[in-house]
Amino acid sequence: MTQAATDEVLIARIAQGDRLAMQVLYGRHHVRVYRFGLRLVRDEQTAEDLISEVFLDVWRQAGKFEGRSAVSTWLLAITRFKALSALRRRKDFELDDEAANAIEDSSDNPETAVQKKNTSEALRECLTGLSPDHREIVDLVYYHEKSVEEVAEIVGIPENTVKTRLFYARKKLAELLKAAGIERGWP
Repeated sequence: MTQAATDEVLIARIAQGDRLAMQVLYGRHHVRVYRFGLRLVRDEQTAEDLISEVFLDVWRQAGKFEGRSAVSTWLLAITRFKALSALRRRKDFELDDEAANAIEDSSDNPETAVQKKNTSEALRECLTGLSPDHREIVDLVYYHEKSVEEVAEIVGIPENTVKTRLFYARKKLAELLKAAGIERGWP
């Protein structure tokens, strides 16, 4: 059984009030929800609160899930909505983003580790040079591995707009990385 099918089965069981299914779904997706929320709100406590709000919504709305998208896409769409609502409530509205922390390979020698760390820091720095709209698209595509169709659904924009933003985001990121002395590492 694929994970998507398993997630859908969990949602169906949650809709029937199955608390164990809720715990399994939470265990599987809470880190993803937290990281995506944190990139949007840039505040750990708010991101923690988002997890609770998102999964409370899942508990309440599971019966309304129609399966037109992956459960993970549905969760990120809820997270995005909740994060934007939280930002609107915050007086210091600043939609900004952090790149995922680089995961260091323990088999790397110290020189390689330092080089990766420097590249990761430079990438994080360059990502902040993108507009919030472009950062959001890059985050969903590269860090959450969402398709153009899924990103369009999460963000609520047409697929062609996602493609256009992704094109310009990659172009701008390549310029920023080149200026930082790092060659682009993707096609």
